[in-house]
Amino acid sequence: MTDPTPAVRDRVLSLPSSELPAYVYDLAALRTHVTAVRAALPERVELYYAAKANPEPEILGALGPYLDGYEVSSGGELAHVAGAVPGRPLAFGGPGKTPDEVTAALEQGVERFHVESMYELRMLAELARRVAPGRRVPVLPRVNLPVADGSLAGSSLAMGGRPTPFGMDPAQALEAVRALADGTYPHLELRGVHAHLASGLAAVEQLAVAESVVSWATDLGVPLAEVNVGGGMTVDYTRPGHRFDWAAYGKGLARLTEAHPGLTLRIEPGRALTAYCGWYATEVLDVKRSHGEEFAVVRGGTHHLRTPATKGHDQPCSVLPVDAWPHPWPRSESVGERITLAGQLCTPKDVLARRVPAPGLKAGDRVAFSLTGAYAWNISHHDFLMHPRPGFHFLDAPPAR
Repeated sequence: MTDPTPAVRDRVLSLPSSELPAYVYDLAALRTHVTAVRAALPERVELYYAAKANPEPEILGALGPYLDGYEVSSGGELAHVAGAVPGRPLAFGGPGKTPDEVTAALEQGVERFHVESMYELRMLAELARRVAPGRRVPVLPRVNLPVADGSLAGSSLAMGGRPTPFGMDPAQALEAVRALADGTYPHLELRGVHAHLASGLAAVEQLAVAESVVSWATDLGVPLAEVNVGGGMTVDYTRPGHRFDWAAYGKGLARLTEAHPGLTLRIEPGRALTAYCGWYATEVLDVKRSHGEEFAVVRGGTHHLRTPATKGHDQPCSVLPVDAWPHPWPRSESVGERITLAGQLCTPKDVLARRVPAPGLKAGDRVAFSLTGAYAWNISHHDFLMHPRPGFHFLDAPPAR
């Protein structure tokens, strides 16, 4: 879906120019989507949200009733999520954890630690002995599992299956599992293993990865309570109406859990849960022609919405025409069928979408970029050129801030 929901459309058109750009999130649409995802998952499959995708407190809260917990990947995320949704289970992942971050997580009572290396395991063991002597801290070693050639070819971002800084080689992960199982680290408890190998995979590919991870884990000869097969469900920016097949994925996971009746599986989607609920709304400032092509310059740009520049795609969008023109000078207007939408930055890389079909586009019209509910504002270089920051509107929520 490219077009904004009616609620989003009405809000975008109601905002004065001075309040654009703005992020507009439809929390009702988010709840509808995550309800369908939850319904597709079988029993013994836990759903955690990767908070890095969009950590806005309103988003975290709206997701809360449908989740088993949240995955955080830094001390900052840990403090933020714990404050936004207090009392909810947290899993602490990510490479390069510092002693201070691990200490804070132990003091917070984090339910799961995803351990990325033997060094990190030893650090956690010592800090657990000091900080949490009265409990055994649950641990899942993260394994960088080799996969069949070409099985991650469809991914947009590979974190495993090849040399990367993420997780451990299988032999080292096996060493960690055995050390946790034989009591080498008495303050730590082996809960299972974790693997997040790639992002941007379709359901069939995701199932193949999950099956590989579960097979490896259950062949270790060590009893495990759970296996975390990660996230990375695809969001297709070139086909915004085409979504990850949660029903097929859920059926495949059901077969896995039936084959391993004592095992709990966990998934950690981020982008695939929240991308569809967000729109970046802006206004056309100028329309111009250059060397035979037309360009529209809009308020804001990739310093607010970095995704199309980093991923090399055109952000899906809809034009919302505006009839009123408050200025005494004439409006600039496109004369062709297609136009490139660029931002206000002094760089040719500040392009949001190329050759958009928008005949008759005028200065003053609104543009709503869809699929901006994840990895959008929170990954952008906000202060470049020091333009004003966008507003934030959460529909079906408390008033905008």
